[in-house]
Amino acid sequence: MPTLHLQLCPPQEPARLRALAQALTQLSTTVLGKRASVTALHIQQTEAWLWALGGEAPNAPMALVEIRISQGSNTDEEKAAFVAQAFAALQAHLGGSSPLAEASYVTVLEVPAQHWGYGGLTQAQRKAMSAG
Repeated sequence: MPTLHLQLCPPQEPARLRALAQALTQLSTTVLGKRASVTALHIQQTEAWLWALGGEAPNAPMALVEIRISQGSNTDEEKAAFVAQAFAALQAHLGGSSPLAEASYVTVLEVPAQHWGYGGLTQAQRKAMSAG
């Protein structure tokens, strides 16, 4: 049950955003083994003048992706693969023929299972229910 938050500039067309949302959701499934049906993704767009890179306005598309997963649910190798493949997806969908700003970040945040959940149950509660 990951949650993803994508921030990007400059704003993109809805079709491009849908394609990027599908790509990131697919990566959470294929690389991290998460269920697509409970993967939530929030996209936040902003104008480039509201971003700074090295204190200056960026001269290339920029993006920040954060994914939250349950602590200990994935290996370091899986998390590194997600970072690499998510950056590649950002480049493919946002950069096109020009490069995406190198300082576009992908962050994997691990949250203790007892600190988050969905449908009114924590991930720790779900795990306990499936074990018993």
